[in-house]
Amino acid sequence: MTILIEVRFHGRGGQGVVTAADILAVAGFKEGYWTLSFPMFGAEKRGTPVVSYLRLSDKPIVERDEIYNPNYVVVLDPTVIGPVRVENGIKKNGMIIANYPKPAEELRKEHFSNLNGSIKILTLNATKMAIEILGRPITNTAMVGAFAGATKLIKLSTLKETVFEWFEKKGEELANKNVELVEKAYKEMEGKV
Repeated sequence: MTILIEVRFHGRGGQGVVTAADILAVAGFKEGYWTLSFPMFGAEKRGTPVVSYLRLSDKPIVERDEIYNPNYVVVLDPTVIGPVRVENGIKKNGMIIANYPKPAEELRKEHFSNLNGSIKILTLNATKMAIEILGRPITNTAMVGAFAGATKLIKLSTLKETVFEWFEKKGEELANKNVELVEKAYKEMEGKV
């Protein structure tokens, strides 16, 4: 039986939505998955809603279309929840992992009361974490860590190595800060599952 895991990322232009999916694709590849990540956007500008996709499989991936029925939805910016129906198509027993400043129960009550109880919702304040560690509200690496911590699809060690390599060309200090952010989000989310 083929394992195919589909993830849809929502955020705004300039927040690293595409980078988040790409980092997880590289880390997944290092763990032995076949991977595919790609964005979907037109002429969007910084600040407008952006979607990116990730597929992980134990077999070569032939599907190249958008992900309409994801196993997981990762939300990098809480302001897209509502204007964008991020929950659309999520599979039964799926999971929404959101950057949200309130507990998951409040997010469900405020925005996802229409979802059945089989959809798990997890939140963490990735914006606050990013500001504390990076000095900027760029949440992509925090949400990459949160995804890995919640799903256990990718080991923390592999993810840290991938994130360091990804950001190293921009400076070792930035790479180390992003690794720290990944680890903090991973461990926080690990405790919520």
